[in-house]
Amino acid sequence: MGTSSRMTFFSFYAFCRRSVLLACLLLAAPAWSAEILLTAAEDGAGVEAFTQALAQQRPHDHVTFTPLKDMPAPGRLPAGTRLILLDLPGLDWRLRDAQGPPTLVMRISRLQAHQRLGSTQHARISLLWSDPPLQRQLHLITSILPQAQRIGVLYSPDSEFLLPELREHATLLGLEVVPQRWDNITDSRPLQTLFRRSDVLLGLDDPQLYNPKTVKNLLLSSYGQQLPLIGPNAGFVRAGSLASTYSDQADWLAVLDRLLDQPPAGWPRALYPDHFKVVGNPQVARSLGIEQVDEANVAARMAEGEKRP
Repeated sequence: MGTSSRMTFFSFYAFCRRSVLLACLLLAAPAWSAEILLTAAEDGAGVEAFTQALAQQRPHDHVTFTPLKDMPAPGRLPAGTRLILLDLPGLDWRLRDAQGPPTLVMRISRLQAHQRLGSTQHARISLLWSDPPLQRQLHLITSILPQAQRIGVLYSPDSEFLLPELREHATLLGLEVVPQRWDNITDSRPLQTLFRRSDVLLGLDDPQLYNPKTVKNLLLSSYGQQLPLIGPNAGFVRAGSLASTYSDQADWLAVLDRLLDQPPAGWPRALYPDHFKVVGNPQVARSLGIEQVDEANVAARMAEGEKRP
């Protein structure tokens, strides 16, 4: 073999090796890497832990946190950024600019969004609801209190918009919604009126009604009438309501993982997490003469029911 032929052979051999090595690297590398930016007005331990958990879950992406005070206007961020807002000041900042990258908003309730957006939708913003879905809370009632038919609901002018949806879900389950407006939280008469007409009380995630100032009156009144309170959230269960559904950090990370794998054009305008848990208060169950909630079993049965059409 001549010198020219040997050089051609070795050049071809080296080219093949490089090609195989490049192919292996391409196969091992992710198809793409996303720039994921989280922001919030407060940079506490919870925010830091969430950011770290998301970064560990998506090692091939570049996950960073920047305090809201250090953020530029949304329209000045790179268009390819996946922006995640972790509090309401972040949403208020985002709403001031019609431009900006696709945005996922976490830790926001239906009521908070309604106060800021009404019935309008922002084309580049997806809202990930923090409050338990009304339908899911009703299913919890039918699971642990199957004899309850009349669902008492306190509401304020802020949460009244939720009643039509609640009635629709209740009707499908054969339940009756008994609404009661409560304008003056120092007046217990609306509570007593509602309790006499209800089998169970379903709390809406309305801070005007369910807050540290009302908790004692609400819970003592419900105990006095032997009326269980469901919801409005997991925190209120610790304070003294019977049970609630909720989604924790692991559930929300699963939602984000799925959404961040999709093109932002396919993100829904609003979303509840598919995964959830049930929390119950054993002491409250005993005081009301109700069987203790089997949290894991009830959650599993409810999740199976949601999977069926």
